[in-house]
Amino acid sequence: MNTKRPIKTHTFLLLLAVIMVMPGCKSDLQTIDAITRIDEGPIESAFDIEIIYTDQAYVRMILQAPQMDRYEHEKNYLEMPQGLNVVFYDTLMQQTSSMSAHYAISYDETEIIEARDNVIVINEQGEKLNTEQLIWDQANRIIYSEKFVRITTEDEVTYGEGFRADERFDTWEITNPRGTFRVQE
Repeated sequence: MNTKRPIKTHTFLLLLAVIMVMPGCKSDLQTIDAITRIDEGPIESAFDIEIIYTDQAYVRMILQAPQMDRYEHEKNYLEMPQGLNVVFYDTLMQQTSSMSAHYAISYDETEIIEARDNVIVINEQGEKLNTEQLIWDQANRIIYSEKFVRITTEDEVTYGEGFRADERFDTWEITNPRGTFRVQE
């Protein structure tokens, strides 16, 4: 009978050792997963930034943002999660237009900036655009939206579902307009 007792003790100790090793394996797997996981966060972050864009020694625009994060993924992009303010200038450094939004994202390869959430654009004539989404195609020098827009001029307010304009918002066209219009006879 003495021979069975050590076997039971040995089996118990082996079982205890396996149980103690299992959490260690799980911890090692978690460590490996944490090491090999692709980080989804930004590779760079900057705060209270001001970027001055020039063209042939002329300041064309000044962009300010409380925070800017750079991401490197399939498409590299800059994100401004706390919004941005942009002021555009002519060659005499006179302000021609401005844009602000509560959120913006800029895609490096396509030169597209998407502004969202309370987007406001004001041109040199004082005309004001309000929308919830604006696409700024820098390569083609246009701005547009497929969302609801409101354009306020000196003497009228026009609403529509979408619009298109040059990037300075000097000439514009509303898609599906509605509102009160003045018509010259």
